[in-house]
Amino acid sequence: MNRPSCLLASALTAGMLFSTAACSNGGGDGSVSGPTDAPASPATASTVPASPVVEESGAASPSPSASVRELTKTEAQSALITNSDLGAQWEESKGVAAWNDALLKSKVDEADFITDKANAKQCQKLLDGLHAENLLGKPQGASAVTGFDDSDNDAQMRYEVASYGKSSLDAQLKWLSTLPDICDQFTAVNGTGDRQTVQVVSTVLPDVGDARQGLRVTMSGELEGDPETLTLDFAAVQVGDSALSLTNGGLSGTEHQSTDQAVKAGTNRLTDVLAGKSPAPTQG
Repeated sequence: MNRPSCLLASALTAGMLFSTAACSNGGGDGSVSGPTDAPASPATASTVPASPVVEESGAASPSPSASVRELTKTEAQSALITNSDLGAQWEESKGVAAWNDALLKSKVDEADFITDKANAKQCQKLLDGLHAENLLGKPQGASAVTGFDDSDNDAQMRYEVASYGKSSLDAQLKWLSTLPDICDQFTAVNGTGDRQTVQVVSTVLPDVGDARQGLRVTMSGELEGDPETLTLDFAAVQVGDSALSLTNGGLSGTEHQSTDQAVKAGTNRLTDVLAGKSPAPTQG
């Protein structure tokens, strides 16, 4: 039986990663299920005082930003990383990973949640958000998205920068921090009846930005009769009213080093852009 290829040759998969076919040419999208071209915020936006933000633990701490403002469309595009920020093995993505539909489009088996069915709904929200690529919610302002393939390791990275609004980001990051506890391990079933054991754990991200949250999600089971394990890093970093987010991984595992590289480079670029500076060129 033929196993699904990790990467689809066509980028026509409905509403997914690169519906604008412009990884770094201005094609912003907030999510698969959301609009691909969120309206740009005014180039000159009023600033508001920064307030405490939520760290990985959910505790509040002072933001290092003196003020916050929304990104413009041009700024969001400028804040995107490039494959130069990741390493020579990464190149512009050629399509959406086949495992996105084959595994992430699955339903939680509520039988695993004997005492708290509400937790099953939260875990379903996690899977749905990974599939739709909108775990931080719908952008309230400008957004831009890009993606990369690592053919050496059969992996894919999807990377987004967007304005969400501070209160929305605070709430989403706090929710994400609860998932390793409430979705520790559960069973999910895909459209063909394949059962996957899903595990969710926290990961440590570089100490950058105003707040951050890292997750690692693994799905182990069978896919079309063959044993498969999907491993995905998810990372989000807040800078003011904006944030970067990414998924990185595939059926051959994930390199957390690439996640860290993207987080560091991306936070620097986003911080520079919000300060009215041109992002510094990637070194090396």
